[in-house]
Amino acid sequence: MASITIRSLDDDAKTRPCDSVGRETPPRNLAGAIRTRIAPLGGVDLELPPRGPGREPPSFD
Repeated sequence: MASITIRSLDDDAKTRPCDSVGRETPPRNLAGAIRTRIAPLGGVDLELPPRGPGREPPSFD
């Protein structure tokens, strides 16, 4: 692990980097961020097409 030495750093500046380095940020949730931004616009009801019969399975004869 690397280290760095900074001389003549005032106490206020030292406190700020120590506070920001020691603070853990919660993991970002992309879906939640999108939902928060889009939710005020309202929802959309989509009409789903009817389901048809499935395909016949392949024959390996």
